[in-house]
Amino acid sequence: MRIVEESLQGFRQGSATARRYGLSRSLLTTWRRQYRSRLLSASVSTGFVPLSLSPPAAASCDMTAPPRSEDDKTIEIGLPNGRRLTIPASLDPTILARLLPVLDAP
Repeated sequence: MRIVEESLQGFRQGSATARRYGLSRSLLTTWRRQYRSRLLSASVSTGFVPLSLSPPAAASCDMTAPPRSEDDKTIEIGLPNGRRLTIPASLDPTILARLLPVLDAP
């Protein structure tokens, strides 16, 4: 919200604000459009969720697994509503951003 509000203060502040925060201008433009149509608000619950990284399970001495390719790597996400989501590490972030609000609904 703060970044969007800052970008709306003055002439040609969108590009300068996007550069200052390392954002693409198109992303900031989307946020500004959502802000103006009241789809983007501070009332939405935002925050950090706990993240834990576990070491891989110990493999037996006589059998070792082949190294995983980038396509085989996965990320497991624990959602606040208790659901767990396992996604490929190569999943497009745009797709994930569209999935999370649907899956995180109560």
